[in-house]
Order: sequence, then C-alpha cells, then structure tokens
Amino acid sequence: MQFLLAQVSDLHITTTSDRLGGFLDTGPFLTAAVEHLNSFDPAPDLVLMTGDLVNNGLPDEYARLAELIAPLRVPYVLVPGNHDDPLALRARFPDQPWEPGASMLRGVVETPLLRLVLLDSVVPGEPGGRVGDEQLAWLDGVLADASRPTIVAVHHPPFATGIEHMDAMGLADAAALAEVIVRHPQVEAVVCGHLHRAITTRWAGTVAMTIPGIAHQVALDVRPGAPVSFTMEPPAVALHVWTNDEGRSGRLVSHLSFIGSFPAKLAH
Repeated sequence: MQFLLAQVSDLHITTTSDRLGGFLDTGPFLTAAVEHLNSFDPAPDLVLMTGDLVNNGLPDEYARLAELIAPLRVPYVLVPGNHDDPLALRARFPDQPWEPGASMLRGVVETPLLRLVLLDSVVPGEPGGRVGDEQLAWLDGVLADASRPTIVAVHHPPFATGIEHMDAMGLADAAALAEVIVRHPQVEAVVCGHLHRAITTRWAGTVAMTIPGIAHQVALDVRPGAPVSFTMEPPAVALHVWTNDEGRSGRLVSHLSFIGSFPAKLAH
C-alpha cells in the first residue's frame, strides 16, 4: 500500500498587475506546477503547499492563488509562510484543516497510512519564524496522541544551511522544536520551504528537508558574508512516497521532480 504526498513551496503569487522584484510574474510558474502535478501517474493522494503562498499577504493575491490552483485534480493543504497573512489566508480558504478558533494556522490531517501535522511558524512582520511555546505544547500532545507514521510540515526549516542570509531568518526556537520531535520516533520527516533549494539533513532523530520554489531559487553560496542572490534554476516539486508493505515496517522515500520539458536521451 502507498500514500503519495506531493509538496510545492514558495509560490510568491502576486496580483496580476504586480511583479516579484519588479519583473517576475510567478503566476505562470504555478500554472506549470499544477499541470505537472496533474500529469503524475498515479496521481498524488494529497498536495502540501509549505508557505509563502503569496508575496504580500493581500486578499487579491489569495484570490489569484485560489484561481490558479483551482485546476488541481487532487486535494491540497496549506501552510503559511512569512510572506503570508494568516488572517487573510484563513478568510480565503475557510475549508482548510486548521484547528478552529486557534490563533495559528495549525492542524492535523489523518489518512489511512500516514498522519500529517501542519505548523504555523509566522511571526507577523518578521522574515524569520517561531513555533512558540503554546504551539510546541500542542504539537507534543498531538504526537503523543498516536504513534502512527507522521510527517510534520512547517515553513521555516529548523536547521542551519550555511547560506548566511537565509540562516539569519530561520526558525528561532528550532532547539525547542527538536526537544519535542526527538521524543516521538514516529516522525518520519520534517518538511519545509523558505530556502528555495533542495536541502536535506539528519535532525532531531529524523530527516529534515527543504525543497525548491516553483519559480525562483536562492543561489547556493556558502561563503561567509555572501550577498543575497537569487537564480532561475529549474523549479521542482517533491513527491514523498510512503510504502507500507504487508508484514514489514513502512518506509518514506522522497523524490524531486523538476518542472519543465527535458528531452530524453536513449543509451545504446
């Protein structure tokens, strides 16, 4: 038996009259990502979008986001990022599985094979993130409630990458999050966005990873004091495959699938 979780991140959707950085319309990149996801065979069971869904947290941006992801043929769940406005996001997507009445956009998605826990790391007005003591206590309780295989999703990665300008806006309470995660060995992975790159590390007794954005990427530059720089490297989606073979323990395997047309070469 399999469960297929696709992940996209850092959409940075603007209004139709605006451009990211004054020149980049991210809308067509999301359209291409949706078409790419719709082409998967078998189709994903669920699509996870890990934050920076829009660029300025504006209601008109969320309206465009809803229009662009409407053709997606499978269900999706949303995690906020530092470019998002949680209030405007909740207002536009009221049917998301976020906990009713909570000030943060957190929630749990139960599937037959896998559990997905959504965290909100947004600090209003700040590029960096924080989970917070109250949400950490909630997470500890949620993870203690069931020992089923679990993926935790949060926008800000809880580990340093060596890309200094991004590490400066990381997750402020990563150590406190690690104390919770390490107590619950059923956490198969912590999946994140924010970095606009594919990065994987061993962390808190599990695997933590980030994935590329659907448009622009952060340049790979680990020199001390390196300037902020972005590139137009190929965008990608992740496909997290949970396989639960009869009589065997399950296993999570994560793939990157690049968006675009890449001519095949056949070896003789």
